[in-house]
Amino acid sequence: MRLVGIFGLFLALGISTSGSAMPDGLSKPAYIAPQDRIPEPQDIAYPGTMGLTVDARDHDQGIFRVTQTIPVAKAGRLTLLYPEWLPGNHAPRGEIEKITGLEFTANGEKLPWVRDDVDVFAFHLTVPENVDAITAKFEFVSATTSSHGRIVMAPSMLNLRWHQVSLYPAGYYVRQIPVEATAIYPEGWQAASALRPKSTSGNRIIYQKTDYDTLVDSPVFAGRYFQTHQLTSRVHLNIVADDAKFLKPKKDQIAPHIKLVREAEALFGSHPYDRYDFLLALTDEMGGIGLEHHRSSENGVNREYFTNWDSGPGRRNLLPHEITHAWNGKYRRPQGMWTPDFRQPMRDNLLWVYEGQTQFWGYVLGARSGLYSKQDTLDALAAIAAGMDQRVGRNWRPLIDTTHDPIIAARQPKPWTSWQRAEDYYNEGLLIWLEADQIIRRESGGKKSLEDFARAFFGGKNGDWGVVTYERADVIAALHKVHPYDWDAFIEERVYRTNKEAPKTGLTLGGYRLVYVDKPSAYILANDKRRKQVDLSHSIGLIMGSKGAIKSVIWDSPAFRAGLKSGLTISAVNGKAYSDEALKQAIEENRGRDGKIDIFAKNGEAYHNFMVDHSDGLRYPALEKITGEGVDQEGGIDRLLQPKTR
Repeated sequence: MRLVGIFGLFLALGISTSGSAMPDGLSKPAYIAPQDRIPEPQDIAYPGTMGLTVDARDHDQGIFRVTQTIPVAKAGRLTLLYPEWLPGNHAPRGEIEKITGLEFTANGEKLPWVRDDVDVFAFHLTVPENVDAITAKFEFVSATTSSHGRIVMAPSMLNLRWHQVSLYPAGYYVRQIPVEATAIYPEGWQAASALRPKSTSGNRIIYQKTDYDTLVDSPVFAGRYFQTHQLTSRVHLNIVADDAKFLKPKKDQIAPHIKLVREAEALFGSHPYDRYDFLLALTDEMGGIGLEHHRSSENGVNREYFTNWDSGPGRRNLLPHEITHAWNGKYRRPQGMWTPDFRQPMRDNLLWVYEGQTQFWGYVLGARSGLYSKQDTLDALAAIAAGMDQRVGRNWRPLIDTTHDPIIAARQPKPWTSWQRAEDYYNEGLLIWLEADQIIRRESGGKKSLEDFARAFFGGKNGDWGVVTYERADVIAALHKVHPYDWDAFIEERVYRTNKEAPKTGLTLGGYRLVYVDKPSAYILANDKRRKQVDLSHSIGLIMGSKGAIKSVIWDSPAFRAGLKSGLTISAVNGKAYSDEALKQAIEENRGRDGKIDIFAKNGEAYHNFMVDHSDGLRYPALEKITGEGVDQEGGIDRLLQPKTR
């Protein structure tokens, strides 16, 4: 009877029961898949050398003017591509919307072009008979405010990124396309890059011929205020600054940068580069960046990096992270993240190795080199472990799924980051690799560590800046070779499964436990200052921005349960006008009490009282040394952070 009733209801409502969800009688088109008109890349030599000239003098308006000569072997259809999938970004981040004035000519005659209707990063044109090269002219109109994207041209410096100012022919591996690049910089400016000049005439530099893959991997920093410091025979630190007053590094500040290189090469036992150039911008005007390349890295930090050296470590962890990528991420690269050109999608599922272990070694090298003190490093590990514990989204989303976040979220702000999760493979990856290190130390009786894995897996021939790829099975096999253990189950549990807590076992195996105290560490205070925030996430679950604005709310925290959300502006706390200190005082005064904290906040034009139930006072993460009978007073973490060179 029930089935008959439902059938009758369908008929009464006019719903077809013939198997089609659409009512009969409506027009129903058939899908026709679009034709892929772009040739697949082949590992064959390109017939000729591209010429690329970039006029980068218009730093006032942020306009790069480009002239590119592209040899052609025959008449007929030619497809040119603009780089879309960018190494280091792990996502399709090519800023094709900033290409303007595009024009192609051959023998002085203008050639019509059409954009591909499926892949909008591709341009099709027809090459006439008796033409051996075409010329492309266009502008790259870079961001002039942060709302447009990252600013790459500022009053006193610029970041020339070759993928933004060039096209390349489809149908070839980019390593097979020769190119000779020329850049024209503002008068009096100096430039640095892993590329080496072929010739220099005034403000015009012609760089040595290379392949297009290497060109894209070799950005430039140029500036009015410029210094270079030789760290070793192979490595240079090139610095540009907003103003000369910030460009005053002292010898004892350069010294840990020298030690960083020595510690890195000692750790991995090799140097997978013929030369390496740190590109370091001290700036509040050009957009910040931390991006790895094989023989260089783009690094943007606060302008007071040197002049406020004694106020805390600041961004000094950035350079240790990026140079580690020369081994992990550039020389050794996940198979799915190596592509023959910049059109093929990358598969990011091994970012927990690529970025996670780099994050691990970045902090270790920061401590070993002296760029970070040991205490700053311990405080950073405490903040990382506690922060990962707040990622309650681990209950539904395993770490492996966060490796897709560069594509899914493109680093855009999220309303509930702790529940949604973000690129957690960085810091949770660090904790996983810390645990792996401590397991190896324990199981081998202190004879081996993750350093043995690093040398065996990431080490290679000196000067080899090629690429060797790997898969998950290669990682597990290499770990097993260092010391037998059920590494497959270890990784499966921590990376591929949901979990209730962050993987903090490495801390306890290493001789420390995570605790909460009522005063923030110098590391937390410095981090808050840099980010212009007040982090109360471990207390009531709020991170405050400026002027009472709520920057973030932790999912299922006291603030969350009270109904607060990011974007609200707090006007008063317990009946008193809001200030950061007033909020902290209210939290602390409620310690051990049954009362609630009354937060009066504005949402649009409406005001509401939010009663926050929290009686544990102010709470900040810290690491506490594990002591007692039978406990090694110099644990695995202490040994891990010890320098390897003098």
